[in-house]
Amino acid sequence: MKKLIVLIASLFAAPVYADSYLSPPDLPPLAAVSAALNNTPTVRAATANLGVESANRDRLRAGGYETSIRLNTQQRHTLVPDNKYNEWDVSLERALRLPNKARIDNQLGEQGMVQARFIVGDALHESGRMLLTRWFNWLREYYQNRQWQAQVEGMNEQLRIVQKRVKAGDAARLDQLQVEAALSQVQAQLAESGLRLAMARNELSSRYPAISIPANPVLPQPEPVTDGLEVWQQRTMTHNHELAIAHGETERYGLMLSRSAADRIPDPSVGLRFADERGGEEKVVGVSLTIPLPGGGRKASQQMAAANQLVATERELGVRTKIQTETANTWLATQSAYTAWQASETASTAMRRHADLMARAYQLGESGLTDVLNARRLAQEAELNAISSRLAAAQARYRLLLDTHALWPIDADEDEAAK
Repeated sequence: MKKLIVLIASLFAAPVYADSYLSPPDLPPLAAVSAALNNTPTVRAATANLGVESANRDRLRAGGYETSIRLNTQQRHTLVPDNKYNEWDVSLERALRLPNKARIDNQLGEQGMVQARFIVGDALHESGRMLLTRWFNWLREYYQNRQWQAQVEGMNEQLRIVQKRVKAGDAARLDQLQVEAALSQVQAQLAESGLRLAMARNELSSRYPAISIPANPVLPQPEPVTDGLEVWQQRTMTHNHELAIAHGETERYGLMLSRSAADRIPDPSVGLRFADERGGEEKVVGVSLTIPLPGGGRKASQQMAAANQLVATERELGVRTKIQTETANTWLATQSAYTAWQASETASTAMRRHADLMARAYQLGESGLTDVLNARRLAQEAELNAISSRLAAAQARYRLLLDTHALWPIDADEDEAAK
């Protein structure tokens, strides 16, 4: 029990981070992340489950065999001579667990604790994924909102230019109405963006109150992933809690199969009996031995345990394939997202220059207003796409690092599981 208390306390204590963990400026600090993840309902429930498994381990160590006391009283009546005697007896009985069964039960208890620790790690991992997703959702809405604000400012400037030309007689009143309509559309987009930003911020702050949301977050700078797929798959398989849980289930059912096989030999029960007969004239002390005769149910239990072990083995293979596939998809996403970001940045720069040139040409009377507005719209779309591509590339790389436990401290359970 003391070990359990120390383990739970360590999960909530100030963490000591490995040198391999990253602390990029575009993500929350490690201390805040650790506090936020440990405070999620999923992780708290998984941590509480450690107490359940600890109690179950103690139960398995103690065994289900208990000492029973049997009390009997009777009256003996003899015909010759005609006498009546008050008699009583008391007996103590207890089933004895065979040594190999006790050993397997101890192993089952320890295996349950190992599984519980990996479940905590898996909960931390999944909570980390959700935090990463919500963080980048907020970043995406934040920078897109800023871009819409810039678009509104640009349209206001365009409106001032048109109004100036209308007063000078160089432009028709229809041009001003066209710009005003375009400005209203952009303002509506800004309002919708503001709503999405507020909702993303509320989602992040409500679920992770330990994380302080910065007023001016750092815009992520994507980095390429240079190592090959095989390297990342090996790293992921080495540190994957889901696979460890599936493997632990296979081992647990293997132990249960051994336990069922051991149960084919019944546990004997021994007893000690004390009796007082013929009104105290006779004192009886006896020892009893009870051996159950096994039936077909024990064999069926062993067959069921073997089938469960086969199911667990197949599930473990399925989990292994799933993780390999997910890692490959994430790795491919990082490659594609980085390339897409570079292309979108180039396109955005070109479209922005084109929009500036068209605006300058309109001021000089060398282009029409429709061409300017179309150029602004296309530049805005390119800029929003560049922002999304930038964040997608950074998020994909961080997801890959998270799955290999190189980003955030989500594997504190591994040291305990190794003990």
